Order: sequence, then structure tokens, then C-alpha cells
Amino acid sequence: MNRTGHCLCAATTYTFAEDHILWQGLCHCEDCRRATGAPMVGWFGVADGHWNWTGQPPGTYASSPGATRTFCTTCGTPLSFASIRWPDETHFLAATLSDPENFRPTAEYYTHAELPWTRATGMRRFHTTSGV
Repeated sequence: MNRTGHCLCAATTYTFAEDHILWQGLCHCEDCRRATGAPMVGWFGVADGHWNWTGQPPGTYASSPGATRTFCTTCGTPLSFASIRWPDETHFLAATLSDPENFRPTAEYYTHAELPWTRATGMRRFHTTSGV
């Protein structure tokens, strides 16, 4: 079964074969936090050859030697990461899935870099910003 994902403006989209997801996890490393502006990032890896860009092609950024990140050139949404450290697979941001509620992380990575407030408890919760 094929699944899809897209950027904020939906100009850049991708499709992938669900049965070729290699792993799903949360990353706490500083590089991922800074690249996305999020305290931790949900990623899933797909075997190369089992996913495709559809719509507008993404832009690329060489974020470190041997690593490339992609983003929508219209709205700037970060979309994927590929590295020589993990050959033959591409990592996609789980929040860009068309159905992110079906993301199922099974591990957390670089937990030594986890921000202490990401495990905060006892906070008030609001469905909107009306409580601010």
C-alpha cells in the first residue's frame, strides 16, 4: 500500500510503499532540533527505490559532510534527510505525512541531548490558544 506526505503548502509531495518503512523513531539531536525548530523530531526511514517525489521537486541543503536535507522551495517546510551514514535509505519527517496520526515510533535516539522540558508534566492543556 502506498502512503503520501506533503509540505505546508502541498506544492512538494511524496509517496512511498508502506511495506518498505525500515524504522520509525524520535530524534533529540541538536541538528534535527535546529533544522526543524522542534524540541524533538519524528522520523521514519524508507528504503531507496521505494519512494518518489511528486509535485514540485524539493530544494536541497548540504547540512554537514555527506548529509543532505530537503525542503519545499515555496513554503520552506523541511521534508527529508539522507546521509552516507545510512546508505540506501531516506528519512522523512513524520509530521509531513498525510496521516501523521498513524506514525508509530518505536525508539528514541540521541537521548543524551534531550531537552529537559520535553518531559514536563502537570501543565495546563488547551485545545486552542484561548487559555493564554
